[in-house]
Amino acid sequence: MIKQVMIVGYGIMGRGISLSFLRGAHQVTILSRDPGSIRTIPEGIKIVSELPTDTPDLIIEAIPENLELKISLFARLEKTYLGLPIIATNTSGLSMVDMANKLNHPDRFIGVHYFQPAEMFPSVEVIPVEQTKPEVVKSVIAALKRNGQDAILVNRPIPGFLINRLQHAVLHEAFSLIEQGISTAEDIDRACKTMFGPRMCVTGLIEQKDISGLATTVETQRNLVPQLDHSGVPTKNIQEMVARGEEGVKSGKGFYDWSGRDVEAYKRGTMEKMSRILEILAE
Repeated sequence: MIKQVMIVGYGIMGRGISLSFLRGAHQVTILSRDPGSIRTIPEGIKIVSELPTDTPDLIIEAIPENLELKISLFARLEKTYLGLPIIATNTSGLSMVDMANKLNHPDRFIGVHYFQPAEMFPSVEVIPVEQTKPEVVKSVIAALKRNGQDAILVNRPIPGFLINRLQHAVLHEAFSLIEQGISTAEDIDRACKTMFGPRMCVTGLIEQKDISGLATTVETQRNLVPQLDHSGVPTKNIQEMVARGEEGVKSGKGFYDWSGRDVEAYKRGTMEKMSRILEILAE
């Protein structure tokens, strides 16, 4: 049973992950390069700058997306704790196979991928590699359950796992529609917010097709799928936007103009709405 959990990194994801385990009554330790820079530390969470002597049951890395950085961390963890803890990565895009191949104890390695904000969403992707022991998977799923989160099990570590593959499949088509001048970013977002999104919140993607009828879906796929953008390469419009320095909120301009707007207030508003939606879905 997982009791002691250490999160490596206290950025946006690390903080949310630690809060979720604190909610599950786990003993939570944060390993940070600079504990003094952390202004607010939730009660019940311990912050350290060096690896603790007590061996954690589970270690989740939430450090920057750099493969060599992560592999170096794993080597340090294995050397210190002799392969005893479960080591989990929160990577969203790096190769878990490459990580596992560098480990001395890949049977104790697993992916635990959160969506931001990590403490809010009721589901977490859990991704074993080929070497991961079944009891490791069971232990991680049980720990998440105590946190009030269900596991979305991805049976092998394919690129993007489940959520990002679905998200980017939709994004690729949306960017293509904008690039072709067929629709605007505003209209695509309006369709997602008022039509696509609400229905998916209630019936999901696959269940809805059972309800509406699979025969209809089959006919639609035959007619529509050949017409979708199957270029296999990222769309030019967003590549060119980033090359021009248009990075969204960060630069003040992306598909939308963010200059002069209270972005933090807008973000808080979106989080409040999302909380209310999740409360309804939990009924």
